[in-house]
Amino acid sequence: MLWYLGLNSTIQEIFLSEARIERRLAAVLAADVAGYSRLMGVNEEGTLVRLKEIRKVLVDPLIAAHRGRIVKTTGDGLLVEFSSAVDAARCATEVQHGMAVQNSEVPQGLRIEFRIGIHVGDIIIDDNDIFGDGVNIAARLEGIAEPGGICISDDAQRQIRGKVDIAFDDMGSQTLKNIAEPMRAWRARLGGDAPSIAQKRNSAEPARTPALPEKPSIAVLPFQNMSGDPEQEYFADGIVEDIITALSCVRSFFVIARNSSFTYKGKAVDIKQVGRELGVRYVLEGSVRKAGGKVRITGQLIEAASGHHVWADRFDGNLEDVFDLQDRVTESIVGAIEPNLRQAEIGRARAKPTANLDAYDCYLRALYSLYQYTHEGMLLGCGYLEQAIEKDPKYAVAEAYLAVAYAMRQFQGLAQLNDRTRAVELAEDAVKLEPDDPVTLRCAGHALAFLGHHDRGLALLEKAAAINVNGSQVLHSLGWAKNYACVKPDQAIVHFERAIRLSPRDPEFSGMLNGIAFAHLIAGRNEQALIFAQRNIDASPHFVHGHRLKIAALSSLGRLHEAKAAAEVLLTYDPAFTISSRLPTLGDPDFQRKYWVALRAAGLPE
Repeated sequence: MLWYLGLNSTIQEIFLSEARIERRLAAVLAADVAGYSRLMGVNEEGTLVRLKEIRKVLVDPLIAAHRGRIVKTTGDGLLVEFSSAVDAARCATEVQHGMAVQNSEVPQGLRIEFRIGIHVGDIIIDDNDIFGDGVNIAARLEGIAEPGGICISDDAQRQIRGKVDIAFDDMGSQTLKNIAEPMRAWRARLGGDAPSIAQKRNSAEPARTPALPEKPSIAVLPFQNMSGDPEQEYFADGIVEDIITALSCVRSFFVIARNSSFTYKGKAVDIKQVGRELGVRYVLEGSVRKAGGKVRITGQLIEAASGHHVWADRFDGNLEDVFDLQDRVTESIVGAIEPNLRQAEIGRARAKPTANLDAYDCYLRALYSLYQYTHEGMLLGCGYLEQAIEKDPKYAVAEAYLAVAYAMRQFQGLAQLNDRTRAVELAEDAVKLEPDDPVTLRCAGHALAFLGHHDRGLALLEKAAAINVNGSQVLHSLGWAKNYACVKPDQAIVHFERAIRLSPRDPEFSGMLNGIAFAHLIAGRNEQALIFAQRNIDASPHFVHGHRLKIAALSSLGRLHEAKAAAEVLLTYDPAFTISSRLPTLGDPDFQRKYWVALRAAGLPE
């Protein structure tokens, strides 16, 4: 749905200044096909034929039956104007139910699924085309709808309330791209609606359950109050609401809204059934127990289909400052869930046959390979990321990770011609595609900071940290950006320590230890640098950066015999090591010179 989003008010005024501007209030429906690029990559001709047939037999007739006007179409989407929000909502619901029937016997990876957004607002009409915020908001709502789902604005919901047999869940305030103010949005609960026309024609079809979104999906159930004190309900509910809000800031997750999750409050639930009913892969559940002035909170993340426990932990504290405790628990749970959920997704992707990989699976396999910190893992990871981008040329986070991988190949002695130039191009392109995604910002910022674009890298990482305040990996990269720039090493250490506290079993744990070691080295605390470098080597001996930091710390302490022995160990892991080919571009030439001198003194080649 990109054909009209680039028109801002200034351009519209230029186009319309020669004629009288015609405005009217309308219900605008925007729709497109989820994963269209991937479908076209799998079977271009087949996808086009199927989409054309679906339009002909289902979508266009339903639009006409509900008195809609198709304003424009693209290969994968359409923009429709209705005079009534009720007509728009009924049409959208019947389209989605009809599509569920169409897809009932189609394999998951080949299904054509629409995302639909609806808004009621003022529009501008020119030559049978429509413009304005009424159009833009509908398109942005479509963008946050799940595949097979419908998302509507608060204005549209007020118009249809009590007039249609469709249940909607409150998604709360949503920040929509290029829309000035946050807007309240609602998600249609299609699974429990009254039968649509399409369903009545196919009464033998089983009840539809929501399709799993392409990205990791999670529902946070109400925590059980184990205290026997009804007054503690507010505390348990408050924690859950905070967790849902915090997880919703991670744009790489699909998070079920609070109103849907809380329909299970006070009920004995079957996690597998919850996963099916809400269309999510993971469920977080927990409990709160109060005794005297103490409180214990437990949480566990479960893969719904298998019942496998991905993560579990408990938190103990005092009730003296209940709201501070609530904040700390939320921070800890969200910080732990993100990397654990990502690891679960990586494991799921690795179990798939290679013939069935899509762009997302290639991306996950790349992360697994890169986390090995070996030459082979680096090469495999880059290959999978290149495949992901080939399958989906607008896959921003894959581009950003590939930028990091190209930059970091220098660490492993695998740098290729034009890696640096290509990494900068990929990083900047990824940010243009997803300027508000903290994962994309994190990877792009890390790559740019490593390559010497310190101010730009720091700016992107500060923005990522502001969006995802509990992101351990964002904090990890922010610490490294300050190290590369050689500014505020003590602040860098704070970032690394908080990242470790949020995610103590993170696959990037070695990099966090290295970051602390490097920050101490910048600050001239060589003994502390040596301690953390050795801890990293003990945890991940193949990650050669730890060996370099150990050598520099020993050399700076005057322990040259030990430094030379450590250099020999490094060369067993990286025989082609040279100082100039491995190190990042640092922001302080004096420190960079000292670093090089320390490594040369240990006998490493320049």
